[in-house]
Amino acid sequence: MIIGVPKEIKNNENRVAMTPAGVQNLVNAGQTVYIEAGAGLGSSFTDEEYKNAGAEIIASAEDVWAEADMIMKVKEPLESEYKYFRKGLILFTYLHLANEPELTKALVDSGVTAIAYETVTVNRTLPLLTPMSEVAGRMSVQIGAQFLEKSKGGKGIVLSGIPGVDRGTVSIIGGGVVGENAARIAVGLGANVNIIDLNPDRLRQLDHIFGDKVQTLMSNPFNIAKAVRESDLVVGSVLIPGAKAPKLVTEEMVKSMQPGSVIVDVAIDQGGNFETVDHVTSHDDPIFVKHDVLHYAVPNIPGAVPRTATIGLTNVTVPYAVQIAKKGLEQAVRDNAPLKAGVNVVDGKVTYDAVARDLGYDYVSVEDVLAALAH
Repeated sequence: MIIGVPKEIKNNENRVAMTPAGVQNLVNAGQTVYIEAGAGLGSSFTDEEYKNAGAEIIASAEDVWAEADMIMKVKEPLESEYKYFRKGLILFTYLHLANEPELTKALVDSGVTAIAYETVTVNRTLPLLTPMSEVAGRMSVQIGAQFLEKSKGGKGIVLSGIPGVDRGTVSIIGGGVVGENAARIAVGLGANVNIIDLNPDRLRQLDHIFGDKVQTLMSNPFNIAKAVRESDLVVGSVLIPGAKAPKLVTEEMVKSMQPGSVIVDVAIDQGGNFETVDHVTSHDDPIFVKHDVLHYAVPNIPGAVPRTATIGLTNVTVPYAVQIAKKGLEQAVRDNAPLKAGVNVVDGKVTYDAVARDLGYDYVSVEDVLAALAH
């Protein structure tokens, strides 16, 4: 199989879908890897390193897409890339289709097989999303702390406080991978930290991890409203795999925050957790202000630390890519239930229930589509 890796074109997206180490793994498994020239430079991987690992360097994105049997990316394709879609092509990347109706239509209309990193599922965990959630969670508090500075438009506080001065308060909505990693940084900075989650067993785990350094709260409108009102920084991190994110923080709650407070909506790539976040922002223009509160809604937070993020991502995606390449899609999916959960679109059919439900498509199981194709 030919695996193609084009350069990412999203705003300030410096990650790349494959490290030289990942290339070497695929080549050692008997596969061919095409890397678009310069694709790894944003992550400090040179074309020479890729060649030494066994990749072929291809001059243009168009040729990479045209020649590959499977395209591996980091972020979802943008509209300018839809023209490369074709029947039988496998696309393996982050997709977040519930929040991308135009992309979903393009995939359905073209017959591409689309496998989403974020819905590959192992025992209710999301192993291909986890490393990026770890990065985004840690960065969310780092980013929030920066925008609390007066020069950035914030209220002008340091989260740790100093002797004789109150600490700042960070409330994290969602106690999953993003939330836990956000809490690690917030605790490390010396802030007062609330973690809000719907699952009492998860709250017990977090209480065990952090002890008296955090306050765990059951997720309900009363607790969310109180925490938001009293916080300097609120991080939204609630994700429902494959589906649109729930709007848990109302506009009225945001209005209750002090001027210069900061919101970081890590769930924005699935639609976001805040009613006041009505559009995505970018690394070039990351903030908008509503009700005197700074809103950060960049959908590719890990793109700001591409070296760390790319290595972390490739560590977990390449083993799945090897299986697809060696066995072919149909057999790989039959042998690997986690990978089957990642398949969102096949041959014009939506095969992930939450995406079909949110976007109004008929749901068809992966097994039924593959069986039909086999005949």
